[in-house]
Amino acid sequence: MTYSLLQGLRVVESSAFVAAPLAGLTLAQHGADVIRVDMIGGGIDHGRLPRMPGGRSLYWTGLNKDKRSIAIDLKRPEGRELVQALICAPDSHGQEGGVLLTNIGTPWLAHRVLAARRPDVVTCTIQGHGDGGTAVDYTVQCATGYPAVTGGGTAQRPVNQVLPAWDIACAFHAAFAVSAAVEQRRRCGTGAELKLALSDLAYAMLSHLGVLAEAELLQQQRPSIGNHVYGAFGRDFATADGRRVMVVGISSGQWRALVDACDAAQAVAALEASTGLDLSDEAQRFEARDAIAALLEPWFAARPHAEVARALDAHRVCWGTYRTPPEALAQDPRLGLSNPIFERIATPGVGEHLAAGAALRLCGEPRTPVRPAPLLGADTDEVLHDVLGLAAGEVGRLHDAGIVAGPARDPTLTAR
Repeated sequence: MTYSLLQGLRVVESSAFVAAPLAGLTLAQHGADVIRVDMIGGGIDHGRLPRMPGGRSLYWTGLNKDKRSIAIDLKRPEGRELVQALICAPDSHGQEGGVLLTNIGTPWLAHRVLAARRPDVVTCTIQGHGDGGTAVDYTVQCATGYPAVTGGGTAQRPVNQVLPAWDIACAFHAAFAVSAAVEQRRRCGTGAELKLALSDLAYAMLSHLGVLAEAELLQQQRPSIGNHVYGAFGRDFATADGRRVMVVGISSGQWRALVDACDAAQAVAALEASTGLDLSDEAQRFEARDAIAALLEPWFAARPHAEVARALDAHRVCWGTYRTPPEALAQDPRLGLSNPIFERIATPGVGEHLAAGAALRLCGEPRTPVRPAPLLGADTDEVLHDVLGLAAGEVGRLHDAGIVAGPARDPTLTAR
């Protein structure tokens, strides 16, 4: 479900990959009217895996819920003129326009070009590198140092994180930046040219989390520690029936709960006596992580998962079970309709399925249902009429000339 926090804001999105589409989805799920512009037939990620047997991309439909879709021939001057007009269209019918979200660096979408048509335009361009160099999450990730310490990674055999974490962080940062720039425009009447580089976001996070200062001031590289939690105690354990759980004892309360659940107070006291460490201190728990793990392993190994779960829950331990996505879908009650962020929707070319709306829980604010991702060009005629005021005859001429297209030109529609 979505909220109405940004209701009345119109955003034109021209994008691919993860960061920019996710930023657009975030804005849409908080009430903005996000109009996604694509080439006729789809852009580079329109058919990305995973795909339904009929060819519709679950990746694309997942990132483009709650948006409207317009298909335009972006190679032709008349098509580009339409996109510029959509971005710079005057505010009308209770909608505030003049916002572009993109990660496609084309000269005809440059801020100065659009500002010549609408001086208060807000543009947000997501880049790979701030100097204009090309990058995606994986090529940024490798430069952060994290793959050398992920799991059993080393500099010689790095382990990449498969979650596109920098894309995700960049998307939310971009959505915030657009919202802030629009608020400034409302107060001051000024536009804004926003540029957000994926690598800048990643390197900024290294600074925020102390990694850069650690390297500069302490001249040290974090060790590769498998599934241990850096700086405190946390690790995975196997249960008697072959399941695996992750437990965390970062705060003193979390640590005490874990010790009590595992009936390990006496053994922990003996470990402190033999090592001289104070395990109430998280840094010293990290120092003793292997000894603590060896102490707790027999408790988990002697019990089936159900018994472990009951004991950990009874003591309010911070813990979780390792699951595959199908297992999570079948077993985790938080991943289903009992959680208000989820609902069932019917996506054209996909069918009925579980889908998430905004993850935010805004108390007292009504939610509206999630709109499934549209077929490519499904909203072309509506957008041209509503935003640009084009009459049916002019829209028909654009179709006849191949400048725009509707869902009949969407290959996933004909493939079903």
